[in-house]
Amino acid sequence: MHQVYLSLGSNIQPAIHLPKALELLREQGEIRKVSNAWESKAVGSDGPNFLNACALFHSPRLQNDLREHVLHPIEAKLGRIRTADKYAPRTIDIDMVIFDNQSCNNKFWNQAFVVVPLAEIYPEFRNPLTGESIIQTAARLRKSVWMEPRPDVLSSFNGNAPKAQI
Repeated sequence: MHQVYLSLGSNIQPAIHLPKALELLREQGEIRKVSNAWESKAVGSDGPNFLNACALFHSPRLQNDLREHVLHPIEAKLGRIRTADKYAPRTIDIDMVIFDNQSCNNKFWNQAFVVVPLAEIYPEFRNPLTGESIIQTAARLRKSVWMEPRPDVLSSFNGNAPKAQI
């Protein structure tokens, strides 16, 4: 089984689409941990606020197979329409952040909406760009952007699992 940390985000009915995306992921693998949902302003547009979260997902699929046969179909099922505007509002966006302890894309490490939820469920991870702990990166990034935890949104997935304080 592969260990995959996923970033999920939505700014079209996000309180509906984030839990639904996690339910659909459960049908394709095992969800081990889920962060709180975090509300933040849209990046790159004046669109509605986003809710973002991270999940630890276990899957037998390799990266490309997971993307093409699980993540993109879930996005499509939830009404994701990809346009030329990469900042357009969306029902759901699911990105692989870490696959088997390897960073999938270095752009994530400067994005508070990815790092803050990830730090809650993988506090021992080290930022591959700076070497600092992900908790330190999250604290630094939170100083520069408005973000609010929304623990109510994903409470059915969180149970009583402890989360790192950011």
